[in-house]
Amino acid sequence: MGKKLLVEEEVVMEQENEEKVTITNLPGVGAATAEKLMSAGYDTVLSVAVASPGEIVESAGVTEATARKMIQFARSKMEMGFESGDEILKRREKVEKITTGSASFDTLLGGGLETSAITECFGEYGSGKTQLAHILSVNIQKKDPDAVAVYIDTENTFRPERIKQIAEAAGIDPEKALKNVRVARAYNSDHQMLLAEKAEDLIKKDGLKVKLIIVDSLTAHFRAEFIGRGTLADRQQKLNKHMHILMKLAELYNASVYVTNQVMAKPDVFFGDPTQAIGGHIVGHNSMFRIYLRKGKKGSRVAKLVDSPSLPEGEANFFVEGGGLRDV
Repeated sequence: MGKKLLVEEEVVMEQENEEKVTITNLPGVGAATAEKLMSAGYDTVLSVAVASPGEIVESAGVTEATARKMIQFARSKMEMGFESGDEILKRREKVEKITTGSASFDTLLGGGLETSAITECFGEYGSGKTQLAHILSVNIQKKDPDAVAVYIDTENTFRPERIKQIAEAAGIDPEKALKNVRVARAYNSDHQMLLAEKAEDLIKKDGLKVKLIIVDSLTAHFRAEFIGRGTLADRQQKLNKHMHILMKLAELYNASVYVTNQVMAKPDVFFGDPTQAIGGHIVGHNSMFRIYLRKGKKGSRVAKLVDSPSLPEGEANFFVEGGGLRDV
C-alpha cells in the first residue's frame, strides 16, 4: 500500500514538473537568451518544439548544436507523436466559418472562409479582392461583436469609410466596427513580415480576440524589391518564411488568414485565360484555399475555387455593392 502511494506521488510530481517547464528551463538558455527568444515570439515550450534550428539560431544567437538541444528537449516534454483520424476530426470541430455575405460564394467555400487556414484570393485590379477584405472585416463581427480583424495594408487600399458603409448596412455600430479593425501600413517586405509577427502581440499582450488576419496585398513589396531572375530564389525563400508565420498564427489562434495576390499574364498561353498568380508554388502550396476573382457580365464578379483540400472546383457569381455582396 505504501509503495503504491509512493509511486502515485512520483507520477504526480513528474506531471507537475512537466507542467512547470518554461523557456528558461531549456538547456543552454540563460536570462539573456530567454529574453531574445521571447522578444522573437518563442515564449512557450511548444513554440520552440515546432521551430527549426535555423530559426532558433537567428533569433537567440546561439550555436546550431545548442539550438538542436533546446528543440529536442522541448519536444521531449510535449506530445509530438501521431494522432488518430478521429482526434483530428474532433479538433477540427473548433474550426469556424466566416461568411462572405453571398450565399453562392459561401456554398463554394463550404460555408465561408475557414479559420486555422490561409485563403488566397488573386485577380486583376478592380476584381473585388480588397472589397472582400473590407466586407470580411465587418462580417466577423456579425457572429461575435468582440471579434477583431488585423489588416496589414501594403498598397494603401484600406478605407475606413468603406468599413463604416458596410457596417451600417449590416446593422452594426459603425464606430465599434472601426475600433475592431486594427490597421498597419507596411512600407516594405521586411516591415510587412514584422507586422505579421507583431499581430501575435495583439492576442497575447492586448488580449484581443483576433479572428481574421488580412494581408492586402501579399506580394506587392516582394515583387517590387526583388527584380530579375537572379533574385528569384531569395524572394521565394523570404516569401515562404512570411507564409509560415501567417500559417502559425492561423493554427495557434484559430484565426482565418485572408491574403490578396497580384497576377501576371503568361505570354506562352495562346488559348484560355493567361492570368496567373504571382509567387509561384510557394504561395500556392502554403494557401489552403485559392480563389480566382474576375469581372463577369453586367458588372458582376465571378469567384472560382482553384484549389482546396476537400472541396470541388466551382464558380460563384455575385455583385459588389455598397452594403457588401449580393447574389446574382
